[in-house]
This record gives sequence, structure tokens and C-alpha cells, in this order.
Amino acid sequence: MAVDAASTFGDEPPKGNWVTNSKGYQTLLVFLLSLNFGIVFFDRQALNALMPFVQPELQLSQTEIGLLAGGLSFSWAIAAFFVGRLSDSLGKRKILLIIATVAFSICSFVSGLATSFLFLFAARLLMGAAEGGVMPISHAMVASEVDPERRGLAQGVAQNLGSNLLGSFAAPVVLVAFATAFSWREAFYLAALPGLISAALIWFLLKEPQPAAKPAGAHEASIGFAEAFKVRNMWVCVVVGVLMVAHFVITWAFMPNFLVQTRGMDPFSMSWLVGSLGIAAAIYSFVVAGLSDKIGRKPVMVFLPFLSLVGPIGVLLLDPAAFEGIGVLGLSGYATVLIPIFFIGWMVNGTFPIFMATIPSETFRPIHHATVLGLAMGACEVLGGVFGPPVAGMLNDAFGADTFLYVLMGLAVVSGFVAMGLQETAPAALRKQGKTFAPA
Repeated sequence: MAVDAASTFGDEPPKGNWVTNSKGYQTLLVFLLSLNFGIVFFDRQALNALMPFVQPELQLSQTEIGLLAGGLSFSWAIAAFFVGRLSDSLGKRKILLIIATVAFSICSFVSGLATSFLFLFAARLLMGAAEGGVMPISHAMVASEVDPERRGLAQGVAQNLGSNLLGSFAAPVVLVAFATAFSWREAFYLAALPGLISAALIWFLLKEPQPAAKPAGAHEASIGFAEAFKVRNMWVCVVVGVLMVAHFVITWAFMPNFLVQTRGMDPFSMSWLVGSLGIAAAIYSFVVAGLSDKIGRKPVMVFLPFLSLVGPIGVLLLDPAAFEGIGVLGLSGYATVLIPIFFIGWMVNGTFPIFMATIPSETFRPIHHATVLGLAMGACEVLGGVFGPPVAGMLNDAFGADTFLYVLMGLAVVSGFVAMGLQETAPAALRKQGKTFAPA
């Protein structure tokens, strides 16, 4: 029977492979997993960044744009559920990670061949299926191989540093420039190459983690989904995750196209503006995750969703015409003003590895990590990533292209209030309270 894990204290935390792993190997592991997930997001974000080029050629509606984002999230979520569980059952992390990396690289190439909405939709479904298992496996490897005292920072870097430098920053800047010089199809072909290199690095430089020892009386390597949801932190993380994943995917699905097609921003300025989100989130992968190690997971989870309101409010209230002629480095004045606003609001991205990985992995024993991480990520993607963009797209078609900005604000506010129900799991914060944490 699962218990409310945060109410049980006094047991020694389970030992993991970090006891025998050198700090050098732990650093290498986090770096390569961060690089690999960065390439995942480079491929995932490619379509969003290239949408101003793709939409006119394929004549996509706002609803179809939302369906493309939602479809990838759906197959991503299904893969996160089942590949994470398979990884726990087989005890094979490394080989499954390599297979997934090669598969999503191939799918990126196929996206460049699309000639219709249905063709592109099918390609994105396949890409989501290939990519979905990457993060649950990666976080399970970090949880077992890296010292728990640095787990929040390590998981923050693994999920956020590479994904934001490569996916959120490099993808719009590099691919928009490449599409401008050649075409959006060649940009997709370019996006397929880095994954093959990453798969080779993982193959040669990382070792297969040793399976976690089963506690006395345990007969299964996995926990039931219903049983996991009996733990408060699990369902709170999932609810927050649903809201914030919807916030993230809706932002990326509609913001680039909105800035160009509705606000009149040139593609160059748009690429650097949305790219600033990547720089911000890469910095916050250290700052927010490291801060949560020191002051606790709950405070940052509650405060940062409210801070994210500044982004959509800034886009709604600021008139592009008021900033003509004040741009710098070739950027429009509107982009120049919005960059610091986006930079501040996007600090919320630093919470993603906390509710998707750090809190669940601290709430459950290592033997269940890939399963519960796959559950957390899969549920967030299914309900937030799948339904959020199509609903926002339909609202845009019905009420105007800026409607998604109001949706973003609503998601952020509700998320902040729901996070107030979390129970603290950070070892340092609990130690200050004279407590230890016993995973379920």
C-alpha cells in the first residue's frame, strides 16, 4: 500500500550507484544526457520555429497548427508511459536511450519531406513516439548515478540546459536562418544530423546503470499507476505538469507565428526573441534547480508560475508601432523591448525538471523511478501537450489570434495555486527542519 510519502520520516535514504561513481563520471553523464535531450528539443522545436515558412506553403489553419503540436505530444506521452515502464522491467537504460535517439533523428528528416498536413502530422506522431522515452530514462539514470545532494541541480541541467540552448535558442536562430537561405525542408534535414552523433557518444562513453536492489519482500520492478497516484506529491506534480506543459507547448506552437503574422515582426527578430527564451531557461536550469536544492522545491514551484504572467501581458499591452526605430543589432524595437520581459517570465521553465523528475524521484524508491517519471511526464504530455494546443488553436480561430495569450495567463495562475499543495522533499530543506525523507 502506498502511503503519503512526505509524512513518513526517519528511514535512511536508499543507496544508489553514485556511491561508486566518481564525480567526473557523474558530470560526464549529466552533460551527455543534457546534450542528448537538447537535440531532442532541437528536433521538436524545429516545426514551431519554421511555422512561418511551413504554414503558407501547406496552407495550415490555426487549428491544424495546434493539432501538429498536440499530435507530437500525444505520441510522446504514450512512449513516456510505456518506455519508462519497459526500462524498469528490463533494467536496460542505455540501449533503449540509443535506439530512441536514432529513431527521432530519422523522423526529423521525414518531416522535411511533408507535402500536406496529414503527411506532416504522421511524421510528428512518429517523432513523438521516438522521443517520449528519452527523458524518463535519462532522469532515472541521473537519479541512480548522481549524488542525491546534487540531484535537483543535476536533473535541472539534464532536462533544461541542453534542451533550451539547443531547442529553444539554437533551433529558431539556426533553422530560421537556414530556411531563409535555402528552404524549410533543408532545415529539417539539417536537424536530423546531431542525434546520430549523440547516440554514438552515449554508446562509447556511458555505461549501463546497475539495476537498483529490490527491498526485502519486493517481487516486481514496477509500481502500478493507480498506486502511485495515491501519493499526494505525485498527483500534485501531474496536475501542475499538465498546466505548465500546456503553457509551454501553446507558447511555442503559436508565439512565433503570432509575432510574424499578427504583430508584423520580421523573421530575424522573431527568431532571436523566441531564442531568448532558450538562453533564459538554460541559465535557470542552474539557478532554479540549484535554488530548490537549497530552499526547497515547494517555494519555487509556487512563486514562478505567477512570475510568468509578465510575458503574455507584455505581448498584449505593448504596441509594436510605439518602438519603431529603437532596435539594436538588427532587431526591431518591439523585439528589443520584449526580450528582457520574456527573459524574466520564462524563469518558470526552471520548474519543469522539478515537477517532472526531482520531486517524483525523491518521493519513490529507485526501483520505481523510470515508471513514475514516465507516468509524470506522460500524463503531463497527454493532458497538457495534447489537448492544450488544439483547444488554443480553436479559440484563436473563433475569437482572434491573440486568444492564446489569455489561455497562457489562466494556466499560470491555476498552476501556482495547485503547487501550494506540495509536500517538501529536498534533503537540505528537510534537514533544516530536523527531518529525513522516506520514499514510498
